[in-house]
Amino acid sequence: VQLQASGGGLVQAGGSLRLSCVASTRTFSNYCMGWFRQAPGKEREFVAAIGWSADVTYYADSVKGRFTISRDNAKNTVYLQMNSLSPEDSATYYCAADLYSSSWYNSLSARDVDRWGQGTLVTVSS
Repeated sequence: VQLQASGGGLVQAGGSLRLSCVASTRTFSNYCMGWFRQAPGKEREFVAAIGWSADVTYYADSVKGRFTISRDNAKNTVYLQMNSLSPEDSATYYCAADLYSSSWYNSLSARDVDRWGQGTLVTVSS
């Protein structure tokens, strides 16, 4: 599956952004989806994930209460609504897909993601 993330940009601290990721697959509803991010000089880290039915979501502690992941299976799209942004959220954000939760969705680890799409850069100014 190919993933295309978009929606990044420059925003002031306290502001909001919504990221989108479109997956090129006819079986999108079979994929668990997630967002990861990587800041310069840091390892790629988990941000949020959502099951194929959208009933289950997971968040990194650093974004709980500020970020919301959602999906629209009719549009093959997963979203990340980011509110109350801080400079620490500045990073390139990547989406990831896990078919039938067979890989990274079990660990929520970036190391278990075997394919990345291009990311979208988020810069939060102080």
